[in-house]
Amino acid sequence: MFPRPAIFLAAASFVAVLPSCERPLTQPAAVEKAPPAEAEPEAAAPDLSLSVLRVHATRQEWNAGQPWEKLPPARRSSLGAVVGKHQVLTTAEMAADATMIELETSDGLHLAPAEVMAVDYAANLALLTVKDEAEAAKLFKGLIPVDMAEALPLDADLEIVQVEDNGNTLVTPGSILGVDVTAPYLPGEFFLTYRVKASMQTAASSFTLPTFANGKLAGILNTYDSEDQVCEILASPVIDLFLKDAADGDYIGFPALGVSVSTTEDPHFRNWLKLPEDGGGLYLAKVRPEGPAAKAGVLQGDVLVAIDDAEIDRLGYFEHPVFGRLFWSHLVKGSKAPGSEIELKVLREGKEITIAATLEKPDPAEDLVPVHIHGRAPLYLVKGGFIFQELTRPLLSAFGENWREEAPLSLIDPLENPEAYADRMDRVVVVTGVIPTPATLGYEGLRNLIVTDVNGQAIRDMASLFKAFEKAPADGIHQIEFDGEEFPIHLDAAASDFVDGELLKRGLTRLHRVE
Repeated sequence: MFPRPAIFLAAASFVAVLPSCERPLTQPAAVEKAPPAEAEPEAAAPDLSLSVLRVHATRQEWNAGQPWEKLPPARRSSLGAVVGKHQVLTTAEMAADATMIELETSDGLHLAPAEVMAVDYAANLALLTVKDEAEAAKLFKGLIPVDMAEALPLDADLEIVQVEDNGNTLVTPGSILGVDVTAPYLPGEFFLTYRVKASMQTAASSFTLPTFANGKLAGILNTYDSEDQVCEILASPVIDLFLKDAADGDYIGFPALGVSVSTTEDPHFRNWLKLPEDGGGLYLAKVRPEGPAAKAGVLQGDVLVAIDDAEIDRLGYFEHPVFGRLFWSHLVKGSKAPGSEIELKVLREGKEITIAATLEKPDPAEDLVPVHIHGRAPLYLVKGGFIFQELTRPLLSAFGENWREEAPLSLIDPLENPEAYADRMDRVVVVTGVIPTPATLGYEGLRNLIVTDVNGQAIRDMASLFKAFEKAPADGIHQIEFDGEEFPIHLDAAASDFVDGELLKRGLTRLHRVE
């Protein structure tokens, strides 16, 4: 039935324009015809090449096994989005351990050194600028800063921008398959992420890429799975918070509530917690001392059932008006700024309590095991051939991609249970290796042990370790004690001092970096 009316319409249209064979009996009165309405021209698609710059970083990481030296330098290139006057947005990975960062126009005609205005390793964002006004004027001439896109629903169309070696702009279309909270860079730091279906091509400067929606910045591409053709893109609401925080030149960062949670789907667990059969909630397994939740009066063992009237189910999800089911952490990190007040509803002994909490940015100095050491060199001490290091997550990651399974449990425990060590240590000091020397004879296989005491002095960090070794023991023998080990080891003071001198003569640039 479909072709018939189509043919009829075509024929009718044809007859209507044929000239009449007969003169009409009467001449119709002249009628003024209104001029045909002009169709509004379609808005030209924005030229996205005018809002991007190449970003080049020369990076040099520290050697995890030999913390007194760096690894060979490596170069990394990406594409950044122009987001303000002389300001370019890229990822924190581009700034991490960078010895030099440069910005370059797509056509390669202008190149200028850049500086970091603000960086957030948790969210994997960095804001760059060019301080030299003359260089900035040439580099940014003709470029247009982009506005931020609002939160985008599922199936929204995106454009991922790349620039080829010859300067041509390559735009790959994609669509949002799903929305989740993922860790863009640092383990355990989760932020709002779009999962986008797109068939990416190989192009220069594509380590990370800006993504647009209707000419506005929708996110920053962090990862791409070539097999499934799926990208993970840090979403614009997170970027918007980052840029607003950085606008005054005093960047703070994203807040946290200061709790660890467990799901409550087990019916026996729910019964023990006196929870209703048809309700949700997350069990607060840990409440960080002096954190926002603890300061507000939240207790370990409370069950978190809602944040700002957003009900949380027993798996930890809530219903977002745009994204649908989303993990609860987005209600705190990625949608709020430090200093924001939120309302918590908790169940305590079966009774609902409403608590107002003020969010804060966690202080990294309070971390027993630092999440990262970007911006500073690793702390260590070499004594007589023993290598002592501060335990950090980068040090743990040196055990491989599956470091949580491959690293010794004795080193994983301080990361997972810092409260068990916090009263004894500010940072964890570990023997990570032994250089065979006359002073370490018989101890060559010693490694991955947590130091608790040296010469009777408690070791709280690398600085206290250095001081404990500085004072010569009365009997000429250093005594070193370890966590969980029954017997100490002994190190001849005179022999270790001689070895230290020889190590400096034979290539070690320095024997310690303790603060």
